Amino acid sequence: MMIKVISFDLDGTLFKRSFADAFWLEGVPALYAQQHHTTIDEAKHYLFKEYDKIGDNRIEWYDPTYWFNRFELKSNWKKVLEQHRSFVEIYPDATPVLQRLSQHYSLIISSNAKKEFIAIQLEEAGVKDCFTHVFSSTSDFHTVKKVTEFYAMICKKLKIQPKEMIHVGDHKDFDYTAPQQYGIPSFYLDREHTSTGEDIIHDLYEFEQKLTTMKRNP
Repeated sequence: MMIKVISFDLDGTLFKRSFADAFWLEGVPALYAQQHHTTIDEAKHYLFKEYDKIGDNRIEWYDPTYWFNRFELKSNWKKVLEQHRSFVEIYPDATPVLQRLSQHYSLIISSNAKKEFIAIQLEEAGVKDCFTHVFSSTSDFHTVKKVTEFYAMICKKLKIQPKEMIHVGDHKDFDYTAPQQYGIPSFYLDREHTSTGEDIIHDLYEFEQKLTTMKRNP
C-alpha cells in the first residue's frame, strides 16, 4: 500500500528540547520563586520533584494549566510561553528534509505537546507551511500518545488506513511501539547513536533514504 502521510513527533525529533526546557525548567521555577518568596534553587528542587511524581505517562505532565493551579501561580502561562520564543531551536536536518518531503507527501505533527507549544515552534522555525495537520494528543484527544488509540483517531480523522502512514519519533514507547501496534510503520529516531536496527534511524536524512528505498521496493 502506498504511503500518503508522514507523521512526525515534535520535541527530540524535529526540535531540540530547548524551548520546552526553558519554559518548564527555568520559567516556571522562576515564577514560583518570585511568588512564593523562595530561592530559584529551592523552587527547582521542589518543582522537579513534583514533576517526577506525575511522570510523562499521565496527561497532567503536559498541561501548564494543571501545574499553574497546583503551584498557585497567578501568571498567564500562555504569556510566559510567548516570552520564551527565543529558545526555539530546530534540528539542522529537519528543515531541508521537511521541505523536500512536503512536495510528495502530506506531513503531519503527532505530539504529546500542547498545541500552543507546537504552534510557536512551527512559526519560529518557519516550517508551519510544511504540514497539513497538527495533532496534539493532550489538546485534541485528552490522552497521551503511548496509547494506540491516539494513532487510530488520527487515521480516522485523515480517512486513511494505518499502512498509508509512517510515523517517526524519538520515544521508543510513544513513537515506535504504540503506532506499530496499530499497524502503522514507524521508525525510532535515536540521535544519540545508542542502538541500531532495521527500524532505527539516527537522523532525518537517514529516514529520507529509507523512504526512497521503500518507494523503490514496495
